[in-house]
Order: sequence, then structure tokens, then C-alpha cells
Amino acid sequence: MSERIWTAGLTIIGDEILSGRTQDRNVAQIAGWLNLQGIRLAEVRIVPDVEEAIVEAVNALRARNDYLFTTGGIGPTHDDITVDAIASALGVGVEVHPKARAVLEAHYATRGGLTEARLRMARVPAGAELIENPMSGAPGIRTGNIFILAGVPHIATLMLEALSGTLEGGRPLLSKTIGCWVPESEVADLLRDTEKAHEGCQIGSYPFFRDGKVGANFVVRSADAAALDGCVADLEARLVAAGRTPVSGGI
Repeated sequence: MSERIWTAGLTIIGDEILSGRTQDRNVAQIAGWLNLQGIRLAEVRIVPDVEEAIVEAVNALRARNDYLFTTGGIGPTHDDITVDAIASALGVGVEVHPKARAVLEAHYATRGGLTEARLRMARVPAGAELIENPMSGAPGIRTGNIFILAGVPHIATLMLEALSGTLEGGRPLLSKTIGCWVPESEVADLLRDTEKAHEGCQIGSYPFFRDGKVGANFVVRSADAAALDGCVADLEARLVAAGRTPVSGGI
């Protein structure tokens, strides 16, 4: 009996992508993240900021995949209509999520307050849950098997991090942590090269400042235990070769 293959569709929403003004970087990072969850990105559709187009794409892709991800259109401006369109596709209303409102109130307390425009970022399809966003306060949204992410790639990455290991899919995601007293910027190339050398592995870098020193913890993730161990061993060796002292288990 063959192993069940879990799939996801991705709808990229935004006139700026279709016009060429903005180059999409989310396909590659979402596809790579999904692979680590044991889920295959099966198809991608790019649509404009038009409700009918979003509704059609959302309904088509969610019907034939286990999961649907969307990026873009959840900001504070009038053309950010993703929430309304997905609510329409699901046949539900739109509501202000109380936790999202509280998060935004706290985030903007020293940044001019929560305006009506900013409050738009607390709107969700009725009954939806939130996806944490530690960067800008405005959360992502989960409604059933639909995941509504920011269009800005580094914010989408943080939302994916919050979802790591939580989706039902293929093999469970494994992880190991290595700590090091080193500024993240000084080993950025080393981390990238190590990740590139180990297919099926992903390295997340989490800098910190402690006891007057700068350091970082590197979390290596993979669904394959042997691949994970190989990547960890290689990363430790590369750090040692660079004159650093890796700490197994993190700092």
C-alpha cells in the first residue's frame, strides 16, 4: 500500500505581483517549508486584488488539496480584500477577532494608536483562529485548512515558523538545536551553504543578546532523522572550522 501524499495549493494575491513591480519570493519558501512538514506543494495560482478572482481560486484549490495557503492582501488598506473574499468563498461573515484587536492595540500603543485602517488587520472570517506574527503584530489567520499569510516574505516566514510541526501530513518534523556565541551576520553565509548542502533540511537562526554578549541558536529541522543528524554534524564542523564553539542543545 503506497504512502498517502498530502498536498497543498497556494494562492498568491496581489496586483503588484502580476504587474511585475514586485517579484514573488513566497513560492520557494512555502514549498520548502511544506516539504519539511511532509506535504507537497501541488499547484500555485496568482490572482489580482479582485474578490471574484480570489473566491474562484480559493474554492478551486481548496477542493482538490488537503491544505490551501494564501499570501497577500491582509494589510490595512482598502485593496486588502483577502479576508472578505475568503469569507465569501466559505459562506461566512467577517468579524473582528478580540485577540487580534488586543495584539494590535498593544503593538500600536506607542505608534499612534489603533486607527480604523489598522483595525482592518484584526478582521477574520467568522470562527477563524490566529497565526502568531511576532514581527509586526498583525496576525495571520487559519480557518479550517486554509492558512492566510502576509505577502511580505519575512513576515510570512515567521507565520510559517509558528505553524511548524502543527499540520497533519507525512512524516513528523524532527529538530535539533545548536547554540553559538557569534553574531548571526558573521555566519549567515555559513548557514546558507550548510542548508544548501543538505536536501530536506532547514536551518532557522534565532539571535539573542545575553550577559552583554551576542549569540544565536540554530534550529535544524528535517523529517528524516539521518539527514538531520548529517546536517547537524556538518554545521558543527563548519562552525569549528570558522573558529567558533558550537553548543549542542542550544544556549
